[in-house]
Amino acid sequence: MKEQQIIDGLKTVCQCKGIKKSVFLKHIKAGTKTVEALRKATGAGAGSCKGKQCTPRIIEMLKASDENR
Repeated sequence: MKEQQIIDGLKTVCQCKGIKKSVFLKHIKAGTKTVEALRKATGAGAGSCKGKQCTPRIIEMLKASDENR
């Protein structure tokens, strides 16, 4: 794994719940392909902002995973 990938994985996607990017990427790699499924699998979107901050980031990760296929 490249150093930049490790650093990116440590970035927080869901501020309310403190969920790191690596957690989302693990689920995406395992086949989770929708925002709703990622929210259910990680608990994202259940914090005080109700997903207003993390949802755009989650969508961006899903788009990037589709582009990398």
